[in-house]
Amino acid sequence: MERITRSLTTEEALAARSWYVADAAEVSLGRLATRVASILRGKHNPAFTPHVDCGDFVVVINASKVRLTGNKADGKLYHRHSGYTGSIKTRTAGQMREEMPEELIRKAVVGMLPRGPLGRRLASKLKVYAGTEHPHTAQQPKELNL
Repeated sequence: MERITRSLTTEEALAARSWYVADAAEVSLGRLATRVASILRGKHNPAFTPHVDCGDFVVVINASKVRLTGNKADGKLYHRHSGYTGSIKTRTAGQMREEMPEELIRKAVVGMLPRGPLGRRLASKLKVYAGTEHPHTAQQPKELNL
């Protein structure tokens, strides 16, 4: 007699979404990004499926206080190019942390997510704020230990 096991469907996995808040103050950028990407992906969930969005929402606060180890503040470069001749712009990680810390963390986390429609859907569940205030208190986010 064959035994039938029932697995979770994608609808059941999507119904169990929760919110997490991560404090980036004095936390290494890479360690923060890997932990946040794992939560967004849903790898902590027993119903994890690689091709399904079964992750949770993550709110990152204190992005301006993230730690850059070694000489990354001066040596790590971020480039952007509009496509026109001579229009490449380059910033160091230190400049990014001063001017737009939200984008520094967003780039680190999104670089660890899959490419394509699934990765874009996962990236939309990441909320990053430079200070301690965020508008997601109504969702009652749980503290994410880094």
